[in-house]
Amino acid sequence: VYTAEVMTLSASDTARAALEAVPLVDGHNDVPWQLRQRLGNDLSRFDFRDTTALRPPMHVDLRRLKKGRVGVQCMAAYVPIENAGPGAAEVMYEQLDVATRLVEAYPDELVLVHTPDDIERAHGHGRIASLLAVEGGHGLENSLDHLRGAHQAGARYLTLVHNIHTDWADCCRLDPVHDGLTGLGREIVREMNRLGMLVDLSHASAKTMHDVLDVSCVPVACTHSGARAVNDYPRNTDDAVMRRIADSGGIVMATFVPYFVSAEVLAHHAAHEAEVARLTALHPDEPRRRAEKFSTWRASHPEPEATLAQVADHIDHMRHVVGCDHIGIGSDFDGIATVPRGLEDAATFPALFEELARRGYTQPQLEAIAGRNFLRVLRAVEAASEA
Repeated sequence: VYTAEVMTLSASDTARAALEAVPLVDGHNDVPWQLRQRLGNDLSRFDFRDTTALRPPMHVDLRRLKKGRVGVQCMAAYVPIENAGPGAAEVMYEQLDVATRLVEAYPDELVLVHTPDDIERAHGHGRIASLLAVEGGHGLENSLDHLRGAHQAGARYLTLVHNIHTDWADCCRLDPVHDGLTGLGREIVREMNRLGMLVDLSHASAKTMHDVLDVSCVPVACTHSGARAVNDYPRNTDDAVMRRIADSGGIVMATFVPYFVSAEVLAHHAAHEAEVARLTALHPDEPRRRAEKFSTWRASHPEPEATLAQVADHIDHMRHVVGCDHIGIGSDFDGIATVPRGLEDAATFPALFEELARRGYTQPQLEAIAGRNFLRVLRAVEAASEA
């Protein structure tokens, strides 16, 4: 007769152990956009080690990344929709260039990566792996040459659309014009498979997502999206698409965008937009009067907050639909004006994993969500390209 003693870890210990075992991947941030918008891509004007001198500080800097135990940051070269058309590719290359220069400026802390092996080497040497991406297929200017150029410049995933349609794919924010992907869109997806670029479906319409899943021979991702069943907003991913992404071997990465996360914030956002439209129609030539009336409206309609717990609710739903092997995290830090309470910047990632541990997620499940799933997807994309 003997007694087996079972030791249980606290939620914080479980989260800490998971984040020590695997590089934590943030699947989407907009650091390059901050560099363009705030600094004119002049890196001499700030110190990425700590951005508290900026007002407001960035969500991401080296101090916060280290505190948040981030092992991989996927930095998006965002092409503003206002730049769609001739010249969009130039903006895309400028964004890829400034992201590359940022990484090169901090060689002791950051390293540019292209492959899963690169990521694991960086993690082993205590450096933060920086993977480049392009957000907005309009940056390609309908050219496979520019797609190949983005890949040569270091981009390892492409978000096919942003908040406008391209000439070859529908986004989710507007009425469809292509009914999904066109022939050129299918050609772009196939070329991404050949190059070894991950296809990102965030921002795409559901029909575009299904068309991509019909064409792609490798796993795909939604790098920064919520669950539509939790908050019914077009930018979130519905269960049917999530299941198909999982069937492809892919990943859905839960985001922190407040009005994607919280139904209350979304309702307030809609009311805000409606009031702006109403006041513009009532006082088209009186900007001062519009501003005064809108200020009064805002005072009586305070904006609610999204919360860390609500982000965890989206992850809970994703686990219910596709299991822990197809979930990741894609914050959208530095691409959003407000953040959920408890997830104010990149230093707060461990708090989310502690919350998941409190909800019963095991250490292996947390490791999968933190980084193992993303690395698996990248390996599958890489292997298919080599084949």
